[in-house]
Amino acid sequence: MNRKQKLLDGLNLKQLTGMEIGPLFRPVVTKSEGDVIYIDHADSNTLRNKYRNDPGVDITAIVDIDAVWGARTLRECLKNRTVDYVIASHVIEHVPDLITWLEELHSILKRQGELRLAIPDKRFTFDLIRRETELCDVLNAYIAHARVPQPICILDHLLNVSHVDPRRAWDTQLDAESVERYHSFADAIPPARDAFQNGAYHDVHCWTFTPRSFASLLESLAACGLVHFACENFFDTERYEIEFFVTLKASDDQQQAVDSWAAMKSATNSAMPKNSASSDEALAGLLDFERSRNLALSRKLEVAHQTIQDLRDSTSWRVTGPLRSLGSMVRRIRQRA
Repeated sequence: MNRKQKLLDGLNLKQLTGMEIGPLFRPVVTKSEGDVIYIDHADSNTLRNKYRNDPGVDITAIVDIDAVWGARTLRECLKNRTVDYVIASHVIEHVPDLITWLEELHSILKRQGELRLAIPDKRFTFDLIRRETELCDVLNAYIAHARVPQPICILDHLLNVSHVDPRRAWDTQLDAESVERYHSFADAIPPARDAFQNGAYHDVHCWTFTPRSFASLLESLAACGLVHFACENFFDTERYEIEFFVTLKASDDQQQAVDSWAAMKSATNSAMPKNSASSDEALAGLLDFERSRNLALSRKLEVAHQTIQDLRDSTSWRVTGPLRSLGSMVRRIRQRA
């Protein structure tokens, strides 16, 4: 499967309404493929001006943005409209307040709606020597109601982003001594101070993940009741690639959500590729993930069966029994006629 197939796996674009965050000039879903809303932190003209000197961006192909998400909540931006799915490719790592971002997305998703993420794997990108994001990091941003990247994120990014060849990172155990940093100490202080004193926005990777650390973080956040998503599916980072893919499904079943993230965590390859787990271990992890999904479905069926049984045991069900019998008789007569 290519990256688009992984992001869209199982979605019927013609029958669903979706939203894509930060499509820029390469949207995953085009307007011709389905009903999709494009949203970004700025309007199209502002984006074209921002990237006018970036050789990697074709500013003539930047799509028309339907809604700007920034000062207002996402529900306000969409005027209370809801969607079936959201796509965010290489967006989540830039978000200043991860918890609030996820909860705002949850608020505009329909029941059982899905959030499809493509996330860079820090082990094979310029984030390689940066530390993995921990629970206290995102909790700090949540408590601070961060609307721009915090100084600590800016400092960690500018002091530690490095020149990394993904293929070399896959084949060799790289460390801080074997890579060249992009920036100097002097480069890092001014923007961090600007963010602190003036609330200025400096675009950096606020968070860094591996598939396992992402699952572990979401497991903790679900256990705390701070996010309401379960892991529906994921694609681990493939050899010589730099990203992994996760499907999050809106869920109010806290235990099922926690279990789903624990299952993803056990199914990911936590070791560096050259010391990767055996095929038997990988298969065992995937089986655990499927068992978790089956257990969640079983729980939902049990609830449904109990609801039906309660209804049948109710007084109203017994009282209306003759009417249901009469209705069945009428239908049989009509079928014979």
